Amino acid sequence: MPGDFQREEKSAFPVAFGIGIVVVLLLVGGVILATRFTRSKAPAVQPLPFGATEQAAAARIHFTDLQMARASNYLNQEVTYVAGTISNDGVATIREVEVAFEFHDPFDQVILRESRRLLGPGAKPLAGGQRADFQVSLDYVPAEWNHQYPTIRILGVALVGEGALALPPFGPVFCRADECQLIG
Repeated sequence: MPGDFQREEKSAFPVAFGIGIVVVLLLVGGVILATRFTRSKAPAVQPLPFGATEQAAAARIHFTDLQMARASNYLNQEVTYVAGTISNDGVATIREVEVAFEFHDPFDQVILRESRRLLGPGAKPLAGGQRADFQVSLDYVPAEWNHQYPTIRILGVALVGEGALALPPFGPVFCRADECQLIG
């Protein structure tokens, strides 16, 4: 009889092991399905337009008074700051500018290209003849950097009036509280 007990114990082990594997696979599958379908769908950032009109406006945008500084953040990591003034010497009002900061090595090869948007959605648009200060922080600048100011290239420009909501020419509208009526 002691031999029968050992045989029952051996045959129960593969069954329990198989059930354990099935449970683990079900849990892993559930986690994969849950993460796949519950991810937040953040809207992709569209590049700013850079057609003929935007290129003409970009030719009148200048960057002056550039300054750079390095500091440590709370995690004791080096952060590089690039600050300066953006000026609009044209006539078009600029809502937003996308630029690339290009850092070079001693052989003048680009070793870091970081794109950023200046004058974002919360900023006041930059009319012709106006200036605005900007500051950009960069988490990583390679050690091979030649310690010169980065080259700033304009990648796109959003002008005021582009992409604005176009309303049909109905005439004046009178609104009171939450009710609006077309006049005329």
